[in-house]
Amino acid sequence: MLISEKMAIYAILASGALALIAIAWLIAFEIRLYRLFRGRRAKDLEDVLKEVQREIRHFSEKGSEIDATFENVEKRLRRSAQNMGLVRFNPYSDAGGNQSFSLAVLDQDRNGFVLTNLYNREASRVYAKPITGGESQHQLSEEEKEAIAKALG
Repeated sequence: MLISEKMAIYAILASGALALIAIAWLIAFEIRLYRLFRGRRAKDLEDVLKEVQREIRHFSEKGSEIDATFENVEKRLRRSAQNMGLVRFNPYSDAGGNQSFSLAVLDQDRNGFVLTNLYNREASRVYAKPITGGESQHQLSEEEKEAIAKALG
């Protein structure tokens, strides 16, 4: 069985297209190899792989350092003052203005302190009470409770 002339032309054109695709693929492959070896010869492959391994080890060590630093920062951040609430009030009916205040300063775990200043014309008193888990072992005034609620809310 003989192939017609038209079929032979199609076969030649298909073969030529496949050859062009193969040439383009080879050129792309050569470019990738050139980039991998950075212009070196194939015999330097071992050196290239050792260099890549050193870089991977270096980045792995840096990653471990970054993780340790991040963990340290996260621990410090949990203990830092993150929640604050301020209430100004007038504890004395005979003195004017809301010069007294209660200030609650709490960390992420609701630990910290509440600071209260009672002001009048003759004297000013300051009280500090520790707060653990949002509660205090000491009796809290309504203003102190309100300052804690503001800090938590």
